Amino acid sequence: MNKMLFNDQIMDRKDVINIEDRGYQFGDGIYEVIGVYDGKPLLLDDHLERLVRSAEQVQLSLPSSVEDLKSKLDQLVSINELEEGIIYMQVSRGASPRWHEFPDAAVAPVTIAYTRAEERMTDIEDQGATAVLTEDIRWLRCDIKTLNLLPNVLAKQKAVENGSIEAILHRGETVTEASASNVFIVKNGELYTHPADNYILNGITRKKILQLCKKLNITVNEETYTVTELLDADEVFVTATKLDVVPILKVDQHTIGSGVPGETTKRIVEEFRSLYKQDVKSI
Repeated sequence: MNKMLFNDQIMDRKDVINIEDRGYQFGDGIYEVIGVYDGKPLLLDDHLERLVRSAEQVQLSLPSSVEDLKSKLDQLVSINELEEGIIYMQVSRGASPRWHEFPDAAVAPVTIAYTRAEERMTDIEDQGATAVLTEDIRWLRCDIKTLNLLPNVLAKQKAVENGSIEAILHRGETVTEASASNVFIVKNGELYTHPADNYILNGITRKKILQLCKKLNITVNEETYTVTELLDADEVFVTATKLDVVPILKVDQHTIGSGVPGETTKRIVEEFRSLYKQDVKSI
């Protein structure tokens, strides 16, 4: 039982990834993506706080303390000499014979993390981008950041095939979020975004934008809105780790507002840029 098929070769199982890792076979795990600016992870504490919450929601015991994880991730960025990019980190429930139920307590969770260089998307932030609409077919616990992302992948692929940066999701007439980001609309100078319930992931950038809006005296309404209200908005933008804040100028074939980045969105973009320039010095 020590041999397996890997692509077109029969190989020793020990020479390949552990195929019975539950993350690999069931998507039984959680993850975080953390932006790195000027050699420092941004909002790392917030990301690790969400990781802990996700673990609790799926009854997964983290193998390390938050402080130890934080130290290790800082070390990883330093060793890899990453100046600009992301940290990807995931924790699976571990490797055990393939049965749907949880393995016994002796099976240890598996943590991996790596870094990847990525440039800031300042041109897209300044110029804006387009999006498409697609039905939200995900499960009903979108608030947990799990490895089960195939519906998101399919939505993002639709966006790419249509030359867009994002696919905005809706359940019936209600807009939820996008394939890999949160969605905001602006109407008469006020922001609207879906409340942080089980239908969306409460993005770390989303949470920071809400805080920044208080500083900018921009009214935020955390309430649902419809596809019609999205298309009729004065401004639309999406937010996510390393995507930051991107104005959406057109959804499908419908132009949003005047078809250029709006003043409210531009204020938020500039405030967010100031945030990471300050925060990377204090982390």
